[in-house]
Amino acid sequence: MLTNCPACLQGLSRYRDDVGVESDYIVVELARKQLGENWQGEFLEKVNRGGIERVLL
Repeated sequence: MLTNCPACLQGLSRYRDDVGVESDYIVVELARKQLGENWQGEFLEKVNRGGIERVLL
């Protein structure tokens, strides 16, 4: 289940084990689909290497 609300994500995660439903932020799923499974690690590597200004441009 996808959401953009931090409180909703926290609430949904409480029932993960009971109902077997995974929840995540919409933007995280979009990044995963557009940039690949390792998008977060690659992003952090770029930030550490060249600074946030270079990544955002």
